[in-house]
Amino acid sequence: MDRQNLTLMTDLYELTMMQGYFKSKNDKTVVFDMFYRTNPSGGGYAIAAGLEQVIAYIKELKFEKEDIDYLASLGIFEQDFLDYLSTFRFSGDIYAIPEGTVVFPREPLLKVIAPIMEAQLVETAILNIINHQSLIATKASRVAYAAQGDGIMEFGLRRAQGPDAGTYGARAAMIGGCIGTSNVLCGQLFDVPVKGTHAHSWIMSFEDEYTAFKTYANLYPNACILLVDTYDTLKSGVPNAIRVFTEMREAGIELGYYGIRLDSGDLAYMSKKARKMLDEAGFPDAIISASSDLDEYLIESLKLQGAKITSWGVGTNLITSADNPAFGGVYKLAAIQDEDGTFIPKIKLSENSAKVTNPGNKTVYRIYEKETGKIKADLICLADEKYTENDFILLFDPNEPWKKTKMKPGTFTIKELLVPVFIKGECVYNSPSVMEIRDYCLKDQDTLWDETRRFANPHEVYVDLSSKLYDIKISLLDEMSKD
Repeated sequence: MDRQNLTLMTDLYELTMMQGYFKSKNDKTVVFDMFYRTNPSGGGYAIAAGLEQVIAYIKELKFEKEDIDYLASLGIFEQDFLDYLSTFRFSGDIYAIPEGTVVFPREPLLKVIAPIMEAQLVETAILNIINHQSLIATKASRVAYAAQGDGIMEFGLRRAQGPDAGTYGARAAMIGGCIGTSNVLCGQLFDVPVKGTHAHSWIMSFEDEYTAFKTYANLYPNACILLVDTYDTLKSGVPNAIRVFTEMREAGIELGYYGIRLDSGDLAYMSKKARKMLDEAGFPDAIISASSDLDEYLIESLKLQGAKITSWGVGTNLITSADNPAFGGVYKLAAIQDEDGTFIPKIKLSENSAKVTNPGNKTVYRIYEKETGKIKADLICLADEKYTENDFILLFDPNEPWKKTKMKPGTFTIKELLVPVFIKGECVYNSPSVMEIRDYCLKDQDTLWDETRRFANPHEVYVDLSSKLYDIKISLLDEMSKD
């Protein structure tokens, strides 16, 4: 997975279209937008992730001899096109919203400006990378929000859909808000904290539960979380854990990160009982962690029930985003450059109005209420439109344009979301570390209203079009609807 050549990780039709463009001498520069239409899990937002891997993919994008030989063996590509591929390098521009940013439907997460053959080839890999990591980062942010500040550890590797999904999914989960992962390869590749305790098999391999606990505590006195539900949680597991903690304290061993883990049963009931037992034994700072098929909904429910859990291990439902296993991002042509360098807007029509695209070479501005620092709206506009905090900004719903809000200077702050990543084929962007992205992501989530973060019927953040872009879109729709 490190420095892997993913050039052939593409759909066949990308290559057959490329050959068609090549044969017809169509080398026009185009604009493609990568965006999504619906927030995952019925939520009010998503988290952008995966850009670092897109950058690595573009940097490594080249057809090796074995790639050319394989394509030749398919019998559908002509030699002059294969010769072209043998010298292929990406030469275009890419703009993207930085990883860890809160994002919303219909706005470009990534924009490619390049000759059409190049822009076409990179579609599949960009979608694969951004869709997967944005999905898992979003799920992690929801789980972390439900935990209300408690630590979330990702440990879904064994249930992920393969090594890549497990490792890059763990990376995305860290971005979304997890404090650590059980995935050691992810820890090595991305310098993130790795955490773990022990399995039931550790307990079962000893002559008794106490001996298993005692042996583990002797090995790891500074990270002693004991799994207490192998035999009987309240009659055996917790009492044996208390016995070990007491012996450690009596031996002068400072108890730092220590406690118990619950992995089955009624977690609310068990945690309350265990908390009482630990407190009465003189261990009020002992951690009670929990696992067992957790997700944001169950964690929220357990919190409402008064569960005394302060650390959560989330596996399958996080790493697979079990309730919403696909992000649904798409990659659509938005403009074609004419001979004088002007980008001619293009639009895709559909019987489904949600699938009608926004035309043109665009950018995105985020507008915040100055008083609260919360997001007021996102504004999609043409790339040559500029907005500052000294302007009056008109916001209106593009689906119901009579609903309007006028933002006065001094009442808002604003920033452009899309930043340059590649210019003329050269990378101009330095990716932060995963932990830096995580910190940024946590701060960016604070700009959301609580009403947008709730799981049931979240408030929708407005994603509006500038008047100029809206007029172009309506004009194209009117033109295309003529007989």
